Amino acid sequence: MCKTVLVFIYVVLSMIAVTPIGIAAAILSLPGLKKPMSVIVSLTARAWAWSIIALSGCKLSVQGRENIPASGGVCFVSNHVGIFDIVLALALFKRPFGFIAKRELFFIPLLNMWIWLLGGLFIDRKNIRKAVRTITTGISRIKDGSAMIIFPEGTRSKGRGLQPFKAGSFKLATQSGAVIVPVAISGSYDVFEKNYRVASVPVQVVFSPVIETAGLSPEERKQRLSAQVYAVIENALRQPRPEPLPNPAR
Repeated sequence: MCKTVLVFIYVVLSMIAVTPIGIAAAILSLPGLKKPMSVIVSLTARAWAWSIIALSGCKLSVQGRENIPASGGVCFVSNHVGIFDIVLALALFKRPFGFIAKRELFFIPLLNMWIWLLGGLFIDRKNIRKAVRTITTGISRIKDGSAMIIFPEGTRSKGRGLQPFKAGSFKLATQSGAVIVPVAISGSYDVFEKNYRVASVPVQVVFSPVIETAGLSPEERKQRLSAQVYAVIENALRQPRPEPLPNPAR
């Protein structure tokens, strides 16, 4: 329990400590410096994420980071086990990325600022017109060479295994023509949510080779792509864990 309390205190204090960086980046982004500011924000978030991983004591093993494209539009498609998944993504993706966040998070101070700075978009699923506009913005960003992460299960699985993918969850990838990097995460639910205590448990992240979406027929986009990505992630989740990442700072 002491470890859990210490980690939570660190999370709160560290978020307060990096807030001035976020505010400065937000202000400097307005005159047209958003791209260089996004790099600074990404590096800050990455350092913060690695510190959380180190404090948790989880035994992290990673495979396939060489499959992450260094540039160009890309969609990371990942299973969603628990809240620790975002920390893992911030630490391991090697490039700035955005994600679609539910509208309710827009009203949480500090968190809303960092989601925006990291390239996140807030979606109001109760308003179809606004939701479509948000998706269209995400597609435009990917076409411009940005990266986005998609959780096609729609919600956290909380240790129940890979859940069915929601219909239409691949629109960001198919309508932008971006490559997909399938990401398989296991063990992250056990870090905290399983017993609501921070635990030093094995965690695995596997990045599989890219899957092309450009040139797919409408039928392939609707049927085959989702099944293909699902099978890749499911297979990766069954793989034995490789050795823990030797240098967490890289």
